[in-house]
Amino acid sequence: MSTYTAVVLGDPVAQGRPRFSRQGGFVKAYDPAKSRDYKSYVRMIAAQHAPDSPVEGAIEFSLRIYRAIPKGMPKYKREAAKAGTLRPITKPDVSNVLKGVEDALKGVWYKDDSQIVGFGVLGKWYDERPRIEIMMRELE
Repeated sequence: MSTYTAVVLGDPVAQGRPRFSRQGGFVKAYDPAKSRDYKSYVRMIAAQHAPDSPVEGAIEFSLRIYRAIPKGMPKYKREAAKAGTLRPITKPDVSNVLKGVEDALKGVWYKDDSQIVGFGVLGKWYDERPRIEIMMRELE
């Protein structure tokens, strides 16, 4: 049972809603540019920590999202944020960031996100450095 981890620095970006365009009488769905760029960035970082070939068995997935502590936050709230007792309730929400990260890692860490059978740690916190921390653990 191997474990793979990666830290992606910067503000997390949620998976955006698909956009649609018409070309030659056909409707085409595509990722918004911001989501597409973030997924490419996550894929690039994750590839540096990837297994030799994508995992084929069941996996457990963890995602920690760290948002920057707002500059105007009062000192007592800032201390609570650093202690982890005050957590962000602002966008992007966990599920949309998770979906984008799952899509980015498909074919790099695992063959398909249907292999994710459980979640370890999944949530948002405040920190001085905005980032996401990804962990995947093979179960078989």
